[in-house]
Amino acid sequence: MEKVIDIDFHVTWKSPVFVRIGNGIRERIDGPDAALAALLHRWPSTNHPQYGAAKRQCVDAIARHGNPEFARSSFVEAAFAAKVLA
Repeated sequence: MEKVIDIDFHVTWKSPVFVRIGNGIRERIDGPDAALAALLHRWPSTNHPQYGAAKRQCVDAIARHGNPEFARSSFVEAAFAAKVLA
């Protein structure tokens, strides 16, 4: 029997998080899917403990196992640690 994973890529947060990665412009992150993409592909520092926690919380929120607002909080902490919070 195949196991099906229920994923929701349309989860949004009550309020967005704004980050500025590298020399880029201010960027609006509306939910855990966009946050996870930023963490996986453009994040400047992956050696903070907040980075790993934010990745896990975003994956959990997308897979409907976690609270999206908890994922937001973890993402904000990771952004602050990486000095990209705008």
